[in-house]
Amino acid sequence: MSPKADPWSNAVNENFFQKLKYELIRGKTYSSIKKAKEDLFWYIEIFYNKQRRHEYLGYISPEKYEQSHENVA
Repeated sequence: MSPKADPWSNAVNENFFQKLKYELIRGKTYSSIKKAKEDLFWYIEIFYNKQRRHEYLGYISPEKYEQSHENVA
């Protein structure tokens, strides 16, 4: 845990939720919690963690980043 009132403590979480809201939720209305959970699972497990290009990784997907580093080891 970071110290109380540390402005950087939630920066990563806030960045993720900003992207989630902009890329997935913006402009959508869900008819059920089940559908919202399915979309959230797809976004995190399929898109964000595997396909989405990340600036920190040099604008490549996490899957491609891991594959490129497996070949080196």
